[in-house]
Amino acid sequence: MTTVSTTPTTTPVQPVPTPQPAMRLREIVFGAARSAAVRAAARLGVADALGDTPATAAQLAEVVKTEPVPLQRLLRALSCYGIFTEHADGTFAHTDMSRLLREDDPNSLRAISLWCTEPWTWEVWPRLDDAVRSGGNVFEDVFGKEFFDYLHQDAHESAQVFNQAMTTSSVQSALDVAALLDLTGVSSVADIGGGQGHVLASLLEKHPSVSGTLMDLPGVVARADERLREGGSLAGRASIVAGDCREGIPVAADLYIIKNILEWDDDSTRRALRSVLAAARPGARVVVIENLVDDTPSMRFTTAMDLLLLLNVGGAKHTRQSLVDRLSDAGLRIGEIRPVNPYLHAFECVVPD
Repeated sequence: MTTVSTTPTTTPVQPVPTPQPAMRLREIVFGAARSAAVRAAARLGVADALGDTPATAAQLAEVVKTEPVPLQRLLRALSCYGIFTEHADGTFAHTDMSRLLREDDPNSLRAISLWCTEPWTWEVWPRLDDAVRSGGNVFEDVFGKEFFDYLHQDAHESAQVFNQAMTTSSVQSALDVAALLDLTGVSSVADIGGGQGHVLASLLEKHPSVSGTLMDLPGVVARADERLREGGSLAGRASIVAGDCREGIPVAADLYIIKNILEWDDDSTRRALRSVLAAARPGARVVVIENLVDDTPSMRFTTAMDLLLLLNVGGAKHTRQSLVDRLSDAGLRIGEIRPVNPYLHAFECVVPD
């Protein structure tokens, strides 16, 4: 896509003052408009079209093939929330947030922005009161089948967006996990429910003497990181195992990593942890990495994720205490709890003797 570049302008429109409570509530109940605006900008590629210098809506409209006046209205709405900024001369420029909608940004959230606003989400959010009443998902009532069955059978484009979003998120957090974990004394790592293995690959790249195993469902590991697959740069130190960790874990390791998979129902969580305890030797480390709904800096994000989990699969994100309780009940000895990044925490555990 062509990028628009014009003469820089440095005079921004004055910031919007903090509204009173009644207006803040009005803004909140119009939240769908904000989400839809982000989705539209992502689908149109507006952030990709805008270069490092400001451009008018008319100039951008030529690139993204829209009408200029509606595009100006879209950009003005997004600018109210710090996604793009409008200058006094009518041009628009990037902000730290708008750059995250670019495909080429190393921390791009474009795929996540699309995933969280996929068409099915607009069908289930209005049923949140039903989910709160029942404590279970409403997805099957709305679409007549389970969430992942629907994605793969009826919503192929949405499934593709999901895979891209999960891959992007995993790639970005994998480096944070690798930077956090001390692998002194560890010769083998098992990434349980590890998706395509980006965390494992990052750890193996950082620690050349360590070997690792990726375990996840067959359809997931079939798309494993190419570094781990046959012929890949890490294949000599990596194994890939297809299976459901709730049914058993046929892997012996010094360190087990469980990242963002303990958000199912309690029975599934118990079964997964039981499998880890059955597979691990006494003294093995188990690092559980999760989003927490009581983590103040990311609460708006994680509590929203928590509600979406309730709607689509009947799952839940954890508080610090609820995860401690489940890990303790499983028989793990819990040590330090540390932030991985602004939205993930690592619970260091040991399998007791």
